[in-house]
Amino acid sequence: MTATHARPYAGADGRALSGAGRSAEGGTGRPGRRGAFVGLRDALTLVLLPLPLLVGAVPGAFAGGGTRRWFGGRGESLRADAQAAKDAAAASFYELDTAQRDLRISIETITAVDSSPGARKAVADFAALGQRIDEVSHGYITAVDAHDLDKDDLEPSAASQARGDLTRAKQELDRVKGDLDRFEQGLGPLLDKAETQLARLAPAVERARQALLAASNALDAVRDAGLRADDLAARLAALAPELTMLNQGAGRHGVAETLQRADRVKRDAESVRSEAERLPERAREIDRRLVSLRTRAQALTTRAGTVDPVLSELRRRFAAACWQDLQQVPDQAASSVRQAEEKLAEAAKAREEQRWADATSLLSTARALLNGTDEAVSAAGDRLQRLNAVSKDPQREIDRTRFAIRDAQRLAMSGRTTPEPRHARPLDDSVARLDRAVSSLEGRHPDYWHFLTETEAVRHRVARVVSEIREERGAGQGG
Repeated sequence: MTATHARPYAGADGRALSGAGRSAEGGTGRPGRRGAFVGLRDALTLVLLPLPLLVGAVPGAFAGGGTRRWFGGRGESLRADAQAAKDAAAASFYELDTAQRDLRISIETITAVDSSPGARKAVADFAALGQRIDEVSHGYITAVDAHDLDKDDLEPSAASQARGDLTRAKQELDRVKGDLDRFEQGLGPLLDKAETQLARLAPAVERARQALLAASNALDAVRDAGLRADDLAARLAALAPELTMLNQGAGRHGVAETLQRADRVKRDAESVRSEAERLPERAREIDRRLVSLRTRAQALTTRAGTVDPVLSELRRRFAAACWQDLQQVPDQAASSVRQAEEKLAEAAKAREEQRWADATSLLSTARALLNGTDEAVSAAGDRLQRLNAVSKDPQREIDRTRFAIRDAQRLAMSGRTTPEPRHARPLDDSVARLDRAVSSLEGRHPDYWHFLTETEAVRHRVARVVSEIREERGAGQGG
């Protein structure tokens, strides 16, 4: 057993024996005879010791293979303190690095959505913080690299310096981490806004896609019904490039632009779908309008034939000024009806070719022509009716106009001793104008039409004065 264990223990303590020799000879490193004797004695003693005593007698022979220099409890305490400082600095470094990574994601979220001055300032401030983080991180790494706490012969002073350097590095890391936390808190409004827009992004794109699908389905249904919708199909096809850009995503085109594009595509696609769904009813409405306007054109042709007898009676009974402006009504009516019928024929052709917009426009033109003809034809008969009434009893028209003037005068004097000049003057002018119109009825062939137009103009002028008075008094009460 002794021979068996003598070789490894002697080899393991060779350094220890050398150390003992250095101590005995004053640190020369070359032991003398007495030192050699003592060393040999000690070696024999170690060989003869039992195994448990041997292990207890050589602490550190199994701890790390005897690689560290043993310099007492205080030295190990300083090494432990330095190691604790190193571990704490490493934790702070990790926290700062993690916080910076997380905040970078927030900044990228903001820049993807927001290009406002506030967002640009946040990016610049984050870049400045990044430079500070690089500086303190470099200081931390330098401190770690400068001190090898696993060194065999680590001196107490070196351990103490390492602890101080690593503690200061940790403090710098923590200080910048605090600044980073405060900066992150200030980003709250910008980040909330950006996240809100990002939350809108996917639903907005999906709504745009669904709107395009609905428009396509509506067009298919229209075609199945035998109707063409070439203009709607062209409008839908024009949205294909927009859909491509939507599919490419916000990473390429930006969140704000993608949101705008999605809303635009959705709106245009819904317009196409809506028009496609209305197309069958639109075709039926065009058919109904064609029939109705053709019937009306025929009726106006018949009514236009009654204008000549009316004009004949006007010429026979009243002065020329009462009917001269109606002389062209028969020819104009016939021309307008003819033009309307031509537009109706063109509209029918457009309907047959399913040019819906053209058909609708032509029908509107035909209707306007017929409306003008209807007014002109009606004007002739209305003129004769009004002239007959005033020629029999002009006093009724005079009394009606005087009543309007007196009513306005009472309103102007209400609550006042004298009326406002801006109100009294037009009312006085209206009285004089009515008197002149009444005087024009004297003579053998009075111009009743001039009389009617004058009295009507007087009533309109008086009505404007009444409206002005009420507005001014209403504003005064409100003030």
